Amino acid sequence: MSSEQQLASLFKAVEGIDQLLILPHNDPDPDAVAGAVALSRLLSAKTALHPIIAYAGMIGRSENKALVNYLDQPLAQLNDLVLPPAVPVALIDTQPEMGNNTVPAGSPVVVVIDHHPWREASALAPLADVRVDIGSTSTILTEYYQASGLEPDQKLATALFYGIKTDTLGLTRGTALADIDAFFYLRPRIDVDCLLEIERAQVPLGYFKSFDAALRAARIYDHRIVISYIGAMTYPDLAAELADVLLRLEGTEWVVCMGHYGQELILAVRTTRPAGGAGLLAQSVVGKQGSAGGHGTMAGGHILLWGRNPKATAARVARLVLKYLDLAPDLKGQPLV
Repeated sequence: MSSEQQLASLFKAVEGIDQLLILPHNDPDPDAVAGAVALSRLLSAKTALHPIIAYAGMIGRSENKALVNYLDQPLAQLNDLVLPPAVPVALIDTQPEMGNNTVPAGSPVVVVIDHHPWREASALAPLADVRVDIGSTSTILTEYYQASGLEPDQKLATALFYGIKTDTLGLTRGTALADIDAFFYLRPRIDVDCLLEIERAQVPLGYFKSFDAALRAARIYDHRIVISYIGAMTYPDLAAELADVLLRLEGTEWVVCMGHYGQELILAVRTTRPAGGAGLLAQSVVGKQGSAGGHGTMAGGHILLWGRNPKATAARVARLVLKYLDLAPDLKGQPLV
C-alpha cells in the first residue's frame, strides 16, 4: 500500500477510540523515540486523540537522554501510569510477542509500525505497517507526515533525521531508497547545532569504567570474533554501545558484548559480514531462555537469570556463540589488551 493508504488505515484503526497508549520498545532508542513522538503529534493534529507515550525499562544512553530532553515531549514510565482498563495500544519500532515491549494485560494492539522481521501476531492489529525492507521506523513516520500534508517542526524533523541516521548508520547499513528520500527531505528542516549537541552528549564516569572492563574482558577468537562480558551495567544500552566500539577492531567480523542489568543478561550482537545474520545468531544462542531479535548486522537479546550467576551464564552463551560460528565451544580466546 502507498503511504496515503497506510495513513488512511491508521486513522480508521483509531476511529472511535477515546484514548491511545503509544509504546516504543523497551529501553527505547532514537528511532523508537522519534517514531513515537511523531505518531503522537500526527494523531493530535489530525484526530481528536491526544495519545500518551510511555515506555518500559529506561533511557540510559546519554545521547538518548539528550534527544528526549530536546524534544520537550512527555514520555512517561509505564509503571508510573494509572491506565484505564484495556486501553488500546500503538506499538512503535516493535511488534506483538517480540519480547521487547510491555503491552498492558488486556490491552488490544490496534496499531503496529515497525521495520523489523514480521511477527504473525501483528496481523491481528487493524493497522500493521511493517516494512522489513527499510532501515528505520522514522522513515515510515516521515512518509506519513508527507502524505498528511503536515510539516514536521524543527525539533521533530531533527528527531526523525537522527532516528534514520542512527538505525542506518548514516545510510550505510540496511538502507532503502525510502530511507534516503526521507533523510534528504528532513535534512533542510533540522537544527544542526542541536543535533551535534545530542550526538556529542557527555557521558558519566561509569561509562569509562565499563569501557575499561569491556576491553580487559574481551577475547578474540579465530582472529575475527570478539566476545566480551562487562559485568554489571548501569543501563541496558551499554552492551550495544560497547559492541559498536569493539566492531571497529581491524579484521573483526563478529562481536558479542554481554553484561547484566537487574535480573537479566543482556547481549548485543554486531557483524560486518555483508550477508548479516546477527538476528539469527542472537535468537539461536538465547533460545527459550529469553527473547532476541534484530537486523542483519545488529541484534540484541535478553536472558532471564532467575538467580543464576550472570558471569557463568555469559560464559555459557559465549560457548554457544562459538559453536554457532563453527568453532570449538571450548576454544581459548586471545586477550584484546
